[in-house]
Amino acid sequence: MKRYQPGPYDNLPDVRDGLTRKERIVLWVLHQTQEERGGRNVPTAMLYGRVVEYIDMSVEELQRILARLAAPQENPRGKP
Repeated sequence: MKRYQPGPYDNLPDVRDGLTRKERIVLWVLHQTQEERGGRNVPTAMLYGRVVEYIDMSVEELQRILARLAAPQENPRGKP
């Protein structure tokens, strides 16, 4: 397994969807783990253990990312 090496642009959101590199990795690992568990919820501790196999991240940073991804997003164009 190849471990991710941090780069200078890791904290910049991608123009396509606004996700940073770390957020994208967290979502990818979450998706893979949910598939392995048959669609069931993934405990945060399990997710953290798998995420740190790819990138260096504190528990607090993972929790901030999960809170940001779970928060409702405002629609910049107004309500439909």
